[in-house]
Amino acid sequence: MSWIDICAIEDIPLRGARKLKTAMGCIAVFRTDEDEVFAAADSCPHKGGPLSEGIVHGQSVTCPLHNWVFDLNTGQARGEDGQIATYALRVQAGRVLIDGAGLSGRSAA
Repeated sequence: MSWIDICAIEDIPLRGARKLKTAMGCIAVFRTDEDEVFAAADSCPHKGGPLSEGIVHGQSVTCPLHNWVFDLNTGQARGEDGQIATYALRVQAGRVLIDGAGLSGRSAA
């Protein structure tokens, strides 16, 4: 894996998200109230809602437009036929790193 430092964990609000812009689209980086971090596509497959503006609860995020709930581990929508891409992250010395190889041709913008 090729890890890319994207921010300090404190840069992501608790139970919130930060948007990572790439040449191929935006990725939302989420932080739970337990200081877990997850990365997923920022766009809901239902109506394109910005998931980075959604409500983070447990290890899930709720789309701000139509309340679809996505599991941040798998990207699967709960009770719906939909899924978002997820990306590998890790926290090291208070810094959030994303797996650059897992971005599948995406590059920082």
